[in-house]
Amino acid sequence: MLAVIAIAVTPILAVLTVAVTGDTGKSVWPHLAAHVLPAAVETTLILMMGVACLTLTIGAGAAWLVTMFRFPGSGFLTWALLLPLAVPTYIVAFCYLELFDYSGLIQTALRAGFGWQDAGDYWFPDIRSLPGAIVLMSAVLYPYVYLTARVSFQQQSVEMLEVSRTLGHGPAATFWRIALPLARPALAAGVALALMETVNDIGAVEFLGVRTLTVAVYDTWLSRNSLSGAAQLASVMLLFVLALILLERGMRLGRRFHALGGSHRPTVRAQLTGWRGAAASIFCFAPVVLGFGLPAFILLRSAIAYLDTAVDRNFIDAAGHSLFLSCVAAALGLGFALVLSYGRRTLESRTLRVAALVPALAYAVPGTVLAIGLLAPLGALDRQIMATGRWLTGDAVMPFFTGTAAALVLAYSIRFLAAAFGAVETGFSKISKNMDAASRSLGASARATFWRIQLPLLRPALAAAALLVFVESMKELPATLLLRPFNFETLATHVFALASLYRYEEAGLAALVIVVASLLPVLLLHRVIVARPIGGDIAPVDKSALPASLA
Repeated sequence: MLAVIAIAVTPILAVLTVAVTGDTGKSVWPHLAAHVLPAAVETTLILMMGVACLTLTIGAGAAWLVTMFRFPGSGFLTWALLLPLAVPTYIVAFCYLELFDYSGLIQTALRAGFGWQDAGDYWFPDIRSLPGAIVLMSAVLYPYVYLTARVSFQQQSVEMLEVSRTLGHGPAATFWRIALPLARPALAAGVALALMETVNDIGAVEFLGVRTLTVAVYDTWLSRNSLSGAAQLASVMLLFVLALILLERGMRLGRRFHALGGSHRPTVRAQLTGWRGAAASIFCFAPVVLGFGLPAFILLRSAIAYLDTAVDRNFIDAAGHSLFLSCVAAALGLGFALVLSYGRRTLESRTLRVAALVPALAYAVPGTVLAIGLLAPLGALDRQIMATGRWLTGDAVMPFFTGTAAALVLAYSIRFLAAAFGAVETGFSKISKNMDAASRSLGASARATFWRIQLPLLRPALAAAALLVFVESMKELPATLLLRPFNFETLATHVFALASLYRYEEAGLAALVIVVASLLPVLLLHRVIVARPIGGDIAPVDKSALPASLA
């Protein structure tokens, strides 16, 4: 267990070490601090604030509507609002560039229809801008807030909401004064997750011309060939992530609410009709269409139209690489998660039990930072392996980690260890420790208990954990761009390369494969967490169940 913890923490420590002790040759840091860092920090902060406001508005509003009201399409929307989670931000960005850019479908049709010759003849909103990035990223990331908010609204006391109504508060006042403050911890968690994804993104901001800290780290390493400069910028990104974690914890501190009483009565959803029902439907359908419907339509259209040219050797190789890397990363990540979860279950030391939670924080670390943090320790390890191999054989030995697929697998397994750990930990929590004690009392060793009792019961949780790591690895772009071997493509980098060359249509098939694969954990998430009774329709009051004084 200690080895797994060390592997997960090493990249973060390496980033800080290289940032402090690395050779900044040719005054790289003064140049970055004077000319790159201020603009990158300002842009990143504006992007984060915009995404926070929009995701909070869309996510909390949609969660309240589908939880508390019935309106046209509300049953479908309870799970459809999660669908944008299946579309990575970089895929949404190039889809909308294909649709709204100067050479895109809409502007081309406008010029043909009205006889305009160039962009100077008309005005059209520029999607390659900071506002465009805020809108597009919010359309994809709002489900984080929607998910946490909806679970919170479902668990709130119905009696408390009813008391608010009896005191004369309407639905809007009840939402603002009662439901929203009670959901503040959940909303803070959802917004924090959305902002961590915003900080991590590199594909969407690169396509849209928004120079964030992530892009600055990427350019500093690949364009300026400065690992120390990239590590110093990555340290600033770590400060952003730390601030998000502390802010989210601060929002939740001392704000836990529990419903009193022996049973939890399900919410009875009110019926919205007329213009109110239409407005609720439009409000909830709009983000689904923007975040999933339109991108899926564009990808499907491109995949069909360019199927012959898209299915080439590059696509087949990229798909094979993604499949192989994701499978190996899923197996390794599952092994790490199983070791940590089993250690937390069996160890008596409270310190070690708490330490087992540390690797889960790696999910909060952007992929770019993780990649920079792996370069130095893996390079040192490779140098030791090569020196040992040369001493043993007398021949040169090729690097094992640096510039190989092994570095990608390790990065994926560390980056998404939190997802696997959460699934396995949930599986263990459903196995009573009394079963362990009964097995031991019958003479079985700890090892036999694990293989014969615990592991068979953990199979659903293990499958879910492996699936989550597999799909997240297929989508991962920032770490892949920095750690991939030379002339080595995955589906994510294949899409990124084609979109960077404005070959959007040819990237459609590879992007569609990623989206279809990503639908699996989204549907699993809906089935496990969201698909629960939230109350029935409005029904007549059964007076026989009321006290005589009220009947």
